[in-house]
Amino acid sequence: MKGTKMKRKYLTAALVASGVIAAGTAGAVNWNPGSWFKTQAVASQAAGGTNAEMTTAAAGTAPAVAPVAAPNYRAIVQRFGPAVVGINTSGTSRTAARNLPPELGDNPFFRRFGAPDADVPVRGQGSGFIVSSDGLILTNAHVVADVDEVTVKLSDRREFKAKVLGSDKETDVAVLRIDAKNLPVVTLGDPGKLAVGDYVLAIGSPFGFEQSATAGIVSAKARSLPGDGHVPFIQTDVAVNPGNSGGPLFDGTGNVIGINSQIYSQTGGYEGVSFAIPIDVALHVKDQIVATGKVSHPRLGVTVQEVNQGLADSFKLGQPAGALVSSVQPGSAAAKAGVEPGDVILQFNGRPIDRSGDLPAMLSFAKPGDKANLQVWRGGKKIDLAATLTAAKEVVASNDAGNGASQGKLGVAVRPLTPEEARAGHLRGGVVVEQIAGAAERAGIEQGDIILSVNGVQVDSVDKLRSMIDKAGKQVALLIQRGEDKIFVPVRVG
Repeated sequence: MKGTKMKRKYLTAALVASGVIAAGTAGAVNWNPGSWFKTQAVASQAAGGTNAEMTTAAAGTAPAVAPVAAPNYRAIVQRFGPAVVGINTSGTSRTAARNLPPELGDNPFFRRFGAPDADVPVRGQGSGFIVSSDGLILTNAHVVADVDEVTVKLSDRREFKAKVLGSDKETDVAVLRIDAKNLPVVTLGDPGKLAVGDYVLAIGSPFGFEQSATAGIVSAKARSLPGDGHVPFIQTDVAVNPGNSGGPLFDGTGNVIGINSQIYSQTGGYEGVSFAIPIDVALHVKDQIVATGKVSHPRLGVTVQEVNQGLADSFKLGQPAGALVSSVQPGSAAAKAGVEPGDVILQFNGRPIDRSGDLPAMLSFAKPGDKANLQVWRGGKKIDLAATLTAAKEVVASNDAGNGASQGKLGVAVRPLTPEEARAGHLRGGVVVEQIAGAAERAGIEQGDIILSVNGVQVDSVDKLRSMIDKAGKQVALLIQRGEDKIFVPVRVG
């Protein structure tokens, strides 16, 4: 049978136009795992057997596992459901125009920055949850990415325009605020206490069905997904679908231990594998956004890969474990610490690294400037190295969505020019675009562009760009250098 490639799908907003599929549930027939186990034990004893005999007959000589009653999901939903919100977004998406007249097709502006685009209205939907009674809300970054307006709908059907305080694409966490007081809030738990097999519950708005609850168990912990190295995901079998994005994942006692974020699917819908961002990772991001309006991720400066049995044998490791360093970036924290390609990083600050994905997950809780003590395997022996983590990048104006009437933001991740880049381009200032989103992306800004000025005023630092954008009106003119050419690009940021 041919294998089918698994595709990861963000739980992006979607609504079902028609068609509702009915399905029976355990609750519909009053089935309770704990009650079932007890019933079976009573039936066995009535038939002349004991609990131990029943267990031995079913599992040979294996020790019995004490049954655990299912959580009181009804109580969790009644207590914390009011703190779960629906999120509706609106914005525009640009589609490239085709069949340009020859006179436009020959224009160098359109060759470099694309044809005139058509603005198409786009609406989306997701979920979130209130973490402070004065209106602070957590959700996914992809729920509010590249939108112009965000509306939060409470369980009592009140609606508020929301301001995006900030969002972080690296972890897919966003922080919103609404102007309201005395709101219901969730209680926050400790993902570290979770174990595979524990009960979990999700509440959200799948396909627009508000306040929907689904339950399951923890399938795995600390999952590392391609392109999401900063997050040690909680894998569950809880049914989550488009519209669940950003909603809370509760443990069996009613504490939020994650934010539902992604699924793996062949069809785009739920197929039994879903992933949540641990709440401690989300809170680490939230605290930075609330305090500074931005998120700084630490950078070690290595590319790592998994250690399989063949590599473990080659490096004379006792078992496949650790993160194999395939490359070290020049001038990085790792390079200065003496890390070399071929090293296997076994520990990070005393914590063992079982799989390569553990390393970036551990880094997600550190800050630029923190010390990192590394234990590496090199030449058949363990070596201790010390590194000082640097900042990965600075994100300027990551709060792309406003509160309706307020200004939008630029939406770029930039870094200063290196001396070599400045000399090569004969430049006295500017910042290099590393990532784009929102207004800048819609205007045609590209990765690698150098922003030289804003409204004719030279940009010579990341902070200067941030300050100028914060003070700008609804429209700014950016002077961009791309290759050897310079051109002004108008960007609507309001």
